Amino acid sequence: MRLRGREFRPGEFAIMAVVNRTPDSFFDRGRTYGFAAALEAVDGAVAGGADIVDIGGVKAGPGDEVDPAEEIRRVADLVAEVRRRHPRLIVSVDTWRAEVAEVVAEAGADLLNDTWGGVDPELAGVAARHGIGLVCAHAGRVTPRTRPHRIAYADVVADVIGYTVDLAERAVAAGVPRESVLIDPAHDFGKNTWHSLEVSRRLDEMVATGWPVLVAVSNKDFVGETLGGLPVDERHAGTMATLAVSAWQGARVFRVHDAASARAALATVGRLRR
Repeated sequence: MRLRGREFRPGEFAIMAVVNRTPDSFFDRGRTYGFAAALEAVDGAVAGGADIVDIGGVKAGPGDEVDPAEEIRRVADLVAEVRRRHPRLIVSVDTWRAEVAEVVAEAGADLLNDTWGGVDPELAGVAARHGIGLVCAHAGRVTPRTRPHRIAYADVVADVIGYTVDLAERAVAAGVPRESVLIDPAHDFGKNTWHSLEVSRRLDEMVATGWPVLVAVSNKDFVGETLGGLPVDERHAGTMATLAVSAWQGARVFRVHDAASARAALATVGRLRR
């Protein structure tokens, strides 16, 4: 796996820290919406051991409409400043829109994190033109920012693998560097808690495809529901446990809210595996 010229060898984990410039994030409730606060969060993530910072400008769940111009306003200048302040940091942007991706790629982004799974077919072309990476996720083929009711799969893991691998192969065919394409099961996106747990148990099947696997499980609803309905601010221990299980099965990139804790947990897993 190679991002921004940095090579991650087999068995080497990468920490992706979340920094959302949104006023309504499910986790931080707008704490990093302000420009200065977002920069401070990036600095803290880097100090905590983050290899990648994933900048988002639109809340994943339902909420106020955010058009492309507003998304660009929230993320583009931040990407440029983070690029200036941290030249070696891998900068990712969480977006499903090609027009946003084009602007942030010009601003210095190294990775496009398409958490909604290819709803804009032009996104891969943007990554290819700029020679940057792409995350290919499985969101159950749903409309961005929606929560489908009673979604069902004959075999959720088979569906996840088939869909993400197809997206990854099409991205490479479009010109995205193969070593910079990742696949993501997208826990809770187009999935209920049972589906997310099944994906976690069988993550090694995704790893076996040969594509680097990213997991984004930090403080998510399936973690809280698994532990009896815990609120978002009490899901840290469950998050760390899920990260460890994912790492043991071979996941490579971990999208988290607490970079320092994740780095310590994954270092332990790495030593145990050796």
